[in-house]
Formats: sequence, C-alpha cells, structure tokens
Amino acid sequence: MDDSSDDLLRPTTKDLARVAGVSRATVDRVLNNREGVRQKTVDRVNAAIRDLGFVRNIAAANLAKSRRYRFLFILPRTGDLFLQELSDRIEEGAAAFANDAVSAELQRVDTNDPHILSQYLTDLSADRWDGVAIMAPQSPQLRDAVTRLLERGIQVLPFVANQEGTISDDFVGIDNKTAGATAGLLMGRFVGRSQGKILVVAETMNAQDSLERRHGFDMTLHRKFPNLRVLPSLETYGADSRAEAVLTTTIAHHPDILGVYILSSEARVPLRILQQLNMPDHVVQIVHERTASTVSALLDGSVDAIITQDPGHLARSALRRLKARCDGSEILASQERIRTEILLETNV
Repeated sequence: MDDSSDDLLRPTTKDLARVAGVSRATVDRVLNNREGVRQKTVDRVNAAIRDLGFVRNIAAANLAKSRRYRFLFILPRTGDLFLQELSDRIEEGAAAFANDAVSAELQRVDTNDPHILSQYLTDLSADRWDGVAIMAPQSPQLRDAVTRLLERGIQVLPFVANQEGTISDDFVGIDNKTAGATAGLLMGRFVGRSQGKILVVAETMNAQDSLERRHGFDMTLHRKFPNLRVLPSLETYGADSRAEAVLTTTIAHHPDILGVYILSSEARVPLRILQQLNMPDHVVQIVHERTASTVSALLDGSVDAIITQDPGHLARSALRRLKARCDGSEILASQERIRTEILLETNV
C-alpha cells in the first residue's frame, strides 16, 4: 500500500469528534489546549485519541494558523573562539530551519552575574519569544527567572552549560562527567607509569560543567592511575593576567608536573601561556573543544588530544528540541544525543 492510501486511513478530527461525542470545534480546543472545555470532555477526547491512534499533523496545523517559532539563544558576554563558533552555527542552523517557520536570534549577556541575567530573562515577553536556550551557570536567581518564563508560556532549554535542578533534564550538550573521565583515561595512558602531578586549569569551578568534568577526571585517575596526583584546579576567571600569574606560579612550585588538563571550553590563553613557559615535551596536554587554537596546537604537537562536541549539532538540536516543546511532541532521542568526540593528530 502506498503512502497516499495510508493517509486516507489515518483518523481525522472528524473521527475524534464522532467517537468522543463532541463537536469538531471542541476537539480543536482540546488539541490546542484552549480554555473553556470541561475536564470530562477533555478526557473523552483524549480517550478517543488513544483508541483511534490519532497523530496530529502539526505541520499542517501550523501552516493553517501561519504559526511561527521565535527562539532566542543567550550566550555569555565574554568568550573566545568556541563562543564564536557556537554563534556561527546558531546562525547557520536558523537559516536551515527557516522553511519550518523557525527564526532564531542570539544575545550576549553577562551570565556570570546572576542578577543581571535574571533581570534580562524577566524582561522577555511571550509576545516576542516562544523559547529560550540559555548558556549560563546555575544559580537560585536563574532558577527563579526560569520559573517565571515558563509561567508566561516561554519554553526554556539549558544549552551547553548544564543547569542541573534549575531548568529541566532536557539538556543540550555532552555528558560532562563522561567527558572528564575520557580526558582522565587519555591522560593516564599517555603519561604512563611515571610518578608526578597533573595540573588542571578552569575558567571557573562555579559552573556545573566544570564540576562534572573535574569529578569524572579525578575518579578515573584515582581508580586507574594512582601514580598521578591531581593538583587543585586553577581558576582564570577569563582574565589573561590572572591566567599568566597562576600558571607561572604553580608550574614554578611543581617541577614534577607530567600533564595539563584544560577543562574549560576556551583554551587559547592557557595554551599560549604554557607555550611561553616552555613546558617540556614529555608533558601531556589535553583540552576541550575544537577551535582554530586547539587544532593548531594539536597539529604542532603541543596538545595531545581534544575532547570536543559538534557545535553545529548543538545548535540544530536546540532548535529541534525547542520546536518540539512548543508543539507538545516527542523528540528522537538518538538523533539529539550530543556525543563526546576525541580528536588526535591523525583524525583532526
């Protein structure tokens, strides 16, 4: 049987109305979650949907209503190469989804200040936006602002930086604990049996993704490589001068460093400083995210591996997830899973 024959056999809203014993107008109100329908009537319509196996043609319904989806991506105001890559892929994804009536804009906000971020989110209007993807550290202020967004009917999605317990489990990004564990396994294998210390560099340890990466890294090294001691995390706070000061001081006090793990998404500045400090060739360096800087360091041999995620996939997945939330439909989980990738000199 061809597809056109299948279409003729699919139940319609007319069939729902007949089985539920209501008008087609009532069916339409139930399908669109409009007010003014008694709960008993809603239950009858939903029972008819289950009995008939009704699947709503969302695309056709949206076309009839001239429905458009307006999404906003909120990224940190300060950032470097990875954020620029994300921005480019968000614009690219919006263009790809234009035929699905999806539009997306990007706004850079001081996400490190929870009060500024909270006020910005509070000012967003449901008349302007259908959904928001937020890349920001978790905080009580963010949690409360997100609750207010949801109450106004604006869908919210944690993007790249997880906000566990703040928004939802529908997070777009890699499993950061697994990513950290992967970095730990590579570090231990590359270093070998030598006794020494591992230096960890982060922009901030207040971010959930940083905590998860560090946790996965530590658990793997402690379990599999007891010959290596992991030093306390150095926080650069995104400041070049601080990065230079803390790295220079720590390396001077620990001449037995065998590896450096840069767990933040922006590695350009720490890599530049490590190069200036003339780290010995045997020191293993592992970083996150594919950027022009990390790829260049990988190719010249100063970096041994990059743990990365596809920014294009991140952007497209966020758009699909936000649209699905607006439609009240399910996503294809296998399609949306953001995978942890390992780049070496041979496959970059």
